[in-house]
Amino acid sequence: MVKITDVARRAGVSPSTVSYALSGKRPISDETRRRVEAAARDLGYRPRPGAHGPAYGEPDVLALAAPLRPGVHVPVVMRLAVSVVTTARAHDHDVLLLTQEEAEEGLSRAMGTASVDGLLLTDVELHDPRLHRLRTLGRPSVLIGVPADQSGLTCVDLDFRAAGKACVNHLAELGHRTVALVGSPPEVYLRRTAYAHHLMRGFTTAAGHHGLTASVHPGGPDPATAPQLAERLLREHPALTAVVIHNEPLLQPLIQAFRRLGLRIPDDLSVIALCPDDLATTACGPVTSVTLPAAELGTRAVELLMQKLHGAPVPETTLLSPRLTERATTCRA
Repeated sequence: MVKITDVARRAGVSPSTVSYALSGKRPISDETRRRVEAAARDLGYRPRPGAHGPAYGEPDVLALAAPLRPGVHVPVVMRLAVSVVTTARAHDHDVLLLTQEEAEEGLSRAMGTASVDGLLLTDVELHDPRLHRLRTLGRPSVLIGVPADQSGLTCVDLDFRAAGKACVNHLAELGHRTVALVGSPPEVYLRRTAYAHHLMRGFTTAAGHHGLTASVHPGGPDPATAPQLAERLLREHPALTAVVIHNEPLLQPLIQAFRRLGLRIPDDLSVIALCPDDLATTACGPVTSVTLPAAELGTRAVELLMQKLHGAPVPETTLLSPRLTERATTCRA
């Protein structure tokens, strides 16, 4: 049986565009409508008798590829997923959540077996193996993350490079000279996940600009490792006066570990976190932080995808400016 996805592939448009062109629910250009009608005629596509809705009984669906790989912090992914679902529903779309590792073949299978209008991708790597297939799927897509080569793609993310710079600039203004970044788990760096790389580059570049001594330390996801990590940081960097933490499971345990080692925060050690606001205001007191806007990223990604589905132009890359809020864990060195 010929499906609406077959017609979309033949016409070079999304399934929702086929639906709208054949149903007349939304305005479609004459050229696109003629192309869709020709593809439907050539393939012998017939809407299912008695079906209703823009897709003639086939639901409008967006796919969210959010692989739960080692090193991924699931609560943040779930915040993003909830935002995607909520925003998609406002546009009369359901969401197909793909949590397994989806390489090129997996993406093709997911897009071919469901009435999927468009695709959202998370946990984007600098040289992501999924991108070649993504560019040839013939479906609109949006990446929540920024790979090294963005040509032919639509990307949205927090400007992690600017976030790293903002943290260092704040600490440099306070007179700190030796700083450290406690980042994502080692496997995230091994995969060359884009956000971790951009944050590290921003952090080290800004430190070099200010003439600071800086180091980067991947942090495991197990809170029980915090005491050993705190001891190692102080042993290897005895002049350390400030730490930037982008590792939600370690934020509170690390602060507690430093305090047990006799450090007063912020008098002896300033701390900045990259995390959601609610965590920054509850982890061992109010923590100076750069907001991690997971919900806003989900909303922005869906809005960009809907614009693409309707043929509207979108920017290649959308970066959300970092917002640093000074609280109780930073002071002058």
